[in-house]
Amino acid sequence: MNTRTLTAALGCLAAATLVGCGPATTSQQPTAPTPSATAANTTPLAKDDKPAERKAVANFVGMGLQSAQDKAQADGFYSLRSHDSAGRDRLQAFDRNWKVCSQNYAPGKTVPVDTELDFGTVKLEESCPSKDQKEPKVEGGKMPNLAGKSLKAARGALDSGTSITVTDAAGDRMVLLESNWQVCTQSPGPGVALRGQPVKFTAVKFEETCP
Repeated sequence: MNTRTLTAALGCLAAATLVGCGPATTSQQPTAPTPSATAANTTPLAKDDKPAERKAVANFVGMGLQSAQDKAQADGFYSLRSHDSAGRDRLQAFDRNWKVCSQNYAPGKTVPVDTELDFGTVKLEESCPSKDQKEPKVEGGKMPNLAGKSLKAARGALDSGTSITVTDAAGDRMVLLESNWQVCTQSPGPGVALRGQPVKFTAVKFEETCP
């Protein structure tokens, strides 16, 4: 055996000790596919959302506004609002000074407790109107008839950028609380197209008669 053959034999012996000598065979067994994370989580989760409980609406008409609100909340109704039944757009700043004239859901009607209840109200010393007085609004881009409406409601019906001048029809008083004053005359008149022109009102207090 020559030196080259001996060297090759020794090299093969050393390699056989570590990894074996001869052709390498790689036989891989098929592995079962693992379920994907998406497939493993396709079961829909249970939802916590449940339909709101339903209850009958009480009769609140004739009650003081504060008492009506307390009763509604005791019954499970917490979405509450109120408005001025006289159409004067007054705020119910002190609920105890107002009484309920109407409600948006008839007494005894069963509704979900997350339903908004809306009370139509007037001040304690006032009489309830036969029906809610609707606040005026512009329709078709034309000036509405604002005579007899509160100055606050009249102003609210117009675009917020409208220039408005108010004068006292019965004297030279300052108009401080517009919800306490009613419109006597207006310019432009009812039905005139509104094109951003200035608006003029004359007014008196509600307990007074327009001249």
